[in-house]
Amino acid sequence: MTRANIEPAKRIEKVEEYYFSSKLREIREMSRQGIEVINLGIGSPDLPPSQEVIDTLMDQAYLPGNHGYQPYTGIQELRDAFAGWYLKHYGVKLDPASEILPLMGSKEGIMHISMAFINQGDKVLVPNPGYPAYRSASALAGAETVDYQLMEDNNWMPDMDSLEHIADEGTRLMWINYPNMPTGRAADHESLSRIVDFATRHNILLVNDNPYSFILNDDPTSIFSVEGAMDVAIELNSLSKSHNMAGWRIGMAAGKGEFIQYIIRVKSNMDSGMFKPLQLAAVRALNADGSWYNKQNTVYLERRKMVWEIFDLLGCEYKPEQTGMFVWARIPVQEESGKEYAEKILQEARVFITPGFIFGSAGNKYLRASLCQPAEVIEEAKQRIRKIMENGEW
Repeated sequence: MTRANIEPAKRIEKVEEYYFSSKLREIREMSRQGIEVINLGIGSPDLPPSQEVIDTLMDQAYLPGNHGYQPYTGIQELRDAFAGWYLKHYGVKLDPASEILPLMGSKEGIMHISMAFINQGDKVLVPNPGYPAYRSASALAGAETVDYQLMEDNNWMPDMDSLEHIADEGTRLMWINYPNMPTGRAADHESLSRIVDFATRHNILLVNDNPYSFILNDDPTSIFSVEGAMDVAIELNSLSKSHNMAGWRIGMAAGKGEFIQYIIRVKSNMDSGMFKPLQLAAVRALNADGSWYNKQNTVYLERRKMVWEIFDLLGCEYKPEQTGMFVWARIPVQEESGKEYAEKILQEARVFITPGFIFGSAGNKYLRASLCQPAEVIEEAKQRIRKIMENGEW
């Protein structure tokens, strides 16, 4: 009998399985064998949303009329809530009818934007180090990705002179992410202004991925606070980190109406709208007052100090002014690579810390630890590492 030979699309050759997908599978296998691993690698909030948000979801789910298809553009109440959130916390006025598009998580938006704006063979500027999804989505859309380096000695901001040299007529889109992940670098108006000016002069769509504004950051900033940004930029945002709703998959894209309409053309062919009770619960979350964010940050402050102590034990260097729910740290000079050092920590102390290489070659000498574990778990991780080091088992 003749056997079929079904092969995947060529585009699949350009991407690999997400690092965390394969690494978490390895950690689960270790657990199955009785090896308990403490995971300080993943940025998935362990804290719940507010009780009011959960109650809203439950109450609305009981209503028979809330289970049908919903608008591709999200319900009016959610668009209004996003607009109010931006005005209150970012000082930015957005038209909820035309300049806001709710998404099933901002990661969805990365792919939708890539499909809506990138042609085969276009060039896309991606940060190195940076979120791997920017590179993957660009590759799936048929683009050529071009790294721009973020360096510690430039405080993890783009080198504008270098950008001028690598941008050409084929450069279509540029990804930025401030406050930055993985480095924790917060945005500042002057730097964002230079980037907006660069994108404007080169006719490049600028996309700022902005889900970390409210974590250990006293100055939430939107790209739209920069004059002229609305003509050249899109901003992604999310409730995943700011409101402990990562699994709920609620995000948004903001930009001028023309840009939003292009994204809708893609999105409307990919899903059939978001569950209405989820949207109404998100409205409740977006209307939280400042005390909600303060409460979360009190927890993260305690955890961050403990993670600093772990990195002190490991001989790593870090900048205390970092924002977000991670700590980014340079490995000791005697260590060859963050990948090898992270593996050593995993195998000997049974603690998983993310190696920086997964964010690009500029992260090879770094580790990233998450603040998304309870204090007692982080303390246990610290004691495991301390024990290994004191026993001279390194």
